[in-house]
Amino acid sequence: QVQLVESGGGLVQPGGSLRLSCVVSGTIFSKYAMGWYRQAPGKQRELVAEITSRSSTNYADSVKGRFTISRDNAKNTVYLQMNSLNTEDTAVYYCNRLPPVPNYWGQGTQVTVSS
Repeated sequence: QVQLVESGGGLVQPGGSLRLSCVVSGTIFSKYAMGWYRQAPGKQRELVAEITSRSSTNYADSVKGRFTISRDNAKNTVYLQMNSLNTEDTAVYYCNRLPPVPNYWGQGTQVTVSS
């Protein structure tokens, strides 16, 4: 059974930083491209960062230059370093394969940016 467990969210002031982690189990993690997605209240889920099996990366324009995605295949973990956070980054953040597999969505981790 494949499981993706996100962690690292929290409440942070504008301009602050957070590092999210996603531990993947039950699948050969290193073979797949992975993505970090987010869903803000009243909005559709969107892809914010992606990383291929060879660690090539791509970002949504809204986070480019502020967010960094990385992966550690030995730990079956994908990370999202988020810097210079602003209120528009407030959302539940999820990881999933790229393209996403419907059954793989986890609970996500809440990121709230507020003063």
